[in-house]
Amino acid sequence: LQYGIVLDAGSSHTAMFIYKWPADKENDTGVVSEHSMCDVEGPGISSYSSNPLAAGTSLEHCLNLALKDVPKEKHASTPLYLGATAGMRLLNIADPQVSDAVLRAVAATLKTYPFDFRGAKILSGEEEGVFGWVTANYLLENFIKRGWLGEWIQPQKRTLGAMDFGGASTQITFETRDTIENPRNEVILKLYGQAYKVYTHSFLCYGRDQVLKRLLSKLLQAESYQEIVSYPCWPMGYNRSLLLSSIYDSPCTEKERPSLALNTTVTLVGTGNGNLCSLHVSKLFDFTNCSFSRCSFDGVFQPKVSGDFIAFSAFFYTVDFIQTVMRRPVHLPSDLKDAAETICATSWSELLQKAPKLEKRLPDYCAVSAFVYLLTTKGYSFNNHSFTNIAFQKKAGETSIGWALGYMLNLTNMIPAEKPSSHKSMLYNYWVILILLFVVTTLTSLVTAICLLRHSKSSII
Repeated sequence: LQYGIVLDAGSSHTAMFIYKWPADKENDTGVVSEHSMCDVEGPGISSYSSNPLAAGTSLEHCLNLALKDVPKEKHASTPLYLGATAGMRLLNIADPQVSDAVLRAVAATLKTYPFDFRGAKILSGEEEGVFGWVTANYLLENFIKRGWLGEWIQPQKRTLGAMDFGGASTQITFETRDTIENPRNEVILKLYGQAYKVYTHSFLCYGRDQVLKRLLSKLLQAESYQEIVSYPCWPMGYNRSLLLSSIYDSPCTEKERPSLALNTTVTLVGTGNGNLCSLHVSKLFDFTNCSFSRCSFDGVFQPKVSGDFIAFSAFFYTVDFIQTVMRRPVHLPSDLKDAAETICATSWSELLQKAPKLEKRLPDYCAVSAFVYLLTTKGYSFNNHSFTNIAFQKKAGETSIGWALGYMLNLTNMIPAEKPSSHKSMLYNYWVILILLFVVTTLTSLVTAICLLRHSKSSII
């Protein structure tokens, strides 16, 4: 087996994925699988802006596990990558020098391990979206698959669209036959001899954590930064005091930063009003300006959504919460809307009783559910028909869906631009044919023997 390691340095946390595949099948498909994964303790690397060295140190526990998970004789040949996403994109906007210092510290730590370190970089939003799309379709064998006789088959079905919802950004990527009016949203991929025209867009500041900061900012602005503010997106019975600095420490909210000192404390009191919460959430989107024939929001071109979609990361966790904790189905947009209102109307004590292990994120499921509803329906324009084509999933088989696998497949050239030659399959074909011949011969012999036995018995009678 050959191994590969990717560190997914997200805005809220870092995850390490170890992949494995048969070493003699580098350009085959459907052979790379997740060997193991490790969640790095602590926040994302972008949170270490005041102490960049600690960003590198934070990864050591998981990297030490990788030393055990990957056989020692494979260490030197195991590629190791780190890709940072929207959290680091925001830090790079706020302070490029600090961002570079964090990446240097992370790279210095990774270089001390015996793996084949191939670099630490910040992914663009478009790369993040496209690699997530590649991962999902690769795992589901939508590009190419091997037939039962070993031959390569190009499935006669369309690829799946991919929707990712992280801590600081959200991405939508899907194959389309429509004209993509903005060249920045168009990616042409050639995989296994087939060309794919893909639409992709990444919305920075529309990830879960940044949405919640922006929501608080808009509310406090509307309430003139009073000491005590009613918050309709938190449940009744829940209240918390926050420093303004915790809301305005991001490029996503800095334009709304008040003249007040950032060490000022405000107390937010939950009122659990779903309709009012949705109204506040809707103000995060701009649906008015569009210089193209059609837009999603904020003036961004988007063709009509078509085909099946897979929605992962916080999309999955939000819908999973609705289905498993709130015990409500999510088949139609109205189900999502009703579920959001139900969550908002549920008291804090009742929510805690339902899901005590989720206490940290529990107060925000009301706002996040309302956001997912508005994003998918009013933002991306999924309707009653197309919404049913969305599968909210965390994994495909035993492998996590996200950009990490697609990133590794790209950097190791494991998905060739041309269709793989069939010579690897020929030997497999011969074996299959020999086995079939053996089975047929054996069955023929058995049938002949049974017939002879019956004939001999009838002769004796």
